Amino acid sequence: MPDTALILIDIQNDYFPGGAWEVDRMETVAANAARLLAAARSAGDLVIHVRHEAGSDTAPFFRPGTPGAQINAAVAPQDGEAVVLKHRPNGFHETDLLDRLRDAAVVNVTICGAMTQMCVDATTRAAVDHGFKTTVISDACGAKAITYGGTDVPADVVQTAFLAPLAMSYARVLTTVEALSHPG
Repeated sequence: MPDTALILIDIQNDYFPGGAWEVDRMETVAANAARLLAAARSAGDLVIHVRHEAGSDTAPFFRPGTPGAQINAAVAPQDGEAVVLKHRPNGFHETDLLDRLRDAAVVNVTICGAMTQMCVDATTRAAVDHGFKTTVISDACGAKAITYGGTDVPADVVQTAFLAPLAMSYARVLTTVEALSHPG
């Protein structure tokens, strides 16, 4: 049984160009996540897809039953791979993610997906709080530009602002090449 899991967070159609809530560089993020996914499958690691669904048909994105809420084909689950449905940023909140990881005796989790400033951040911090050795793959995570207090913050600045504290206190933060070259 593997002691490592790859957790792919919210790599869903609404985040891609033409979707309802586009995330910067999402096609590159998905391509890197697909490389990680292929390596995890080859290694026999546990693979868990986390999918967000809004609580309302009037939500701006990830509306229930819409194509935008579906996992993108670049990282489509295969038979036997778990898909965890969540309704909050933290992938552990009111889901069976923790039980799945514990049942599989997972020690190490690798996290990728979107959005860096929301679900990736919340799930990473929770994974560490639950005792998992955690790695975040920087170029397999995507951020969205935001405006706060009248200041526009570009996606690359948001990405850096969230990955830096994760790297400082929570997780190893690596690129896809680094992760694939030096697993574990």
